Amino acid sequence: MDIKLLATVFTAIFIAELGDKTQLATLLFAADRDVSKLTVFVGASLALIIASAVGVVAGGVIAQYVSPRTLSYVAGAGFIGIGIWTLVTA
Repeated sequence: MDIKLLATVFTAIFIAELGDKTQLATLLFAADRDVSKLTVFVGASLALIIASAVGVVAGGVIAQYVSPRTLSYVAGAGFIGIGIWTLVTA
């Protein structure tokens, strides 16, 4: 296992997930006094694991047909487009 890659992926995903709508939804579920915090944690964790697995599988399939450089440009353009859309609609 490549520890440097593990640390990079962990850091990027951890920072990206802080304060996002997934974390806020989990916070709202856990705020209910009558709800098991362990159940909320396990449910949210499983959802994030499965969503990440879909991303890894999709990335592996796409990488067979699209070069990493092209994929980086497309992803970058997508993020820029989302940023512009967010600014325009704000």
